Amino acid sequence: MILELVDIRIHPRKQAEFDVAIQQGLNEVIAHAQGFRGYKVNKGVESPERYLLTIFWDTLENHTVDFRQSEAFQQWRDIVGPHFAAPPLVEHFTLLTKSA
Repeated sequence: MILELVDIRIHPRKQAEFDVAIQQGLNEVIAHAQGFRGYKVNKGVESPERYLLTIFWDTLENHTVDFRQSEAFQQWRDIVGPHFAAPPLVEHFTLLTKSA
């Protein structure tokens, strides 16, 4: 399993609009992608225009090839992209350890 971590900065005072857009994009587009296993979105407390999106994929290629090189990626970006203040920082992780 691969964890995709996306650090998103949106335009100031646009949180309510982005909250709707990210949920729409996740539920209507990403949730149907090959290898998709789930997601979590966290909103910043000290930095309210910062969001951390975590998406769980079966494989790295499910994200980097199957999704990123598909039409669905452009649909996703059309929904959430207008809210970005800067390009999101995207990194991938594998699990080392976890609590019981």
